[in-house]
This record gives sequence, structure tokens and C-alpha cells, in this order.
Amino acid sequence: MRKGAIDIWVGIFVAIGLLAALFLALKVGNMNAVSFAPTYKISARFDNIGGLKPRAPVKSAGVVVGRIANISFDDKTYQATVVMTIEESYRFPKDSSAKILTSGLLGEQYIGLEAGGSDDLLADGGKITQTQSAIVLENLISQFLYNKAADSGQDKGAAK
Repeated sequence: MRKGAIDIWVGIFVAIGLLAALFLALKVGNMNAVSFAPTYKISARFDNIGGLKPRAPVKSAGVVVGRIANISFDDKTYQATVVMTIEESYRFPKDSSAKILTSGLLGEQYIGLEAGGSDDLLADGGKITQTQSAIVLENLISQFLYNKAADSGQDKGAAK
């Protein structure tokens, strides 16, 4: 009888461990916010999406209003097309804008929506035309170094 009770407690401990591992896997895979609310799809084109990934959040005023459904490359315009699923309860004007933002300095990237002032709302399949691409840290560093090198070259020329 004593051995049976120990086996039950070991089984409970293993089950809790498996549930914790499942929770951690869903959290890492960004699948923890599964919603069954009705949604509609909108799309936007960006010159550079940086490290944006499918299932990344779409936020407005810091609130998650949807998720990224699909990212594809358009070989005619050489831009990335991002399709977003937005919860039906959140409606945005047609002149809204989309930016690719980063949580913290090196955190995950997400799309930030800013509502416009139009009375007409985006419908299913609507397109956001005003977009701002991701800021790539490597490009900022190289631009800074290039400007510093150009400034030091001008200083030497002025000293002569």
C-alpha cells in the first residue's frame, strides 16, 4: 500500500512537469495568446521588416489587437507584404498607419497601428498604405560610423 501512494505522487509530479514544459513551449513559440474571437484581415507593405515573424503581436496604444498571419515577398515591388488578423472588436480607420517597432533595445518586433481620422473603416482584406519599416540596428551603427568618418575628414581639411 505504501508503494502505491508513492507511485501516485510521482505520477502527479510528472504530470505537473509535463504541463509546465508545455506552457513554456507555448510561451517561447508565441502561441500563448490563442484567441477564438472573430477576426478580419488587413495587409501592409514594408521596405524592410527586420526580424518580424508570423504570430508576432499587432498593438495599438500598447494593447494587443491582433497577430501577424503571414509574411511574403512581392517580387514586383521588392517589398514585404505583411498580413495581419485583427480582432473584430477593434476597428481602424482607412487612413491608419503601421510601424514596425521593437520591445526594448533588443526585444521582439511587433507592428504598431496608429489610428487615423477617417470616418471610413478598414474592411476585411483592406490595405494600410502609410507604413514605416523596421529600424535595423546595424544600419544605424554603420550610418553613425560613416558620419563620424566624414566629420573627421572635414575637420582635417579645415585645419590646413
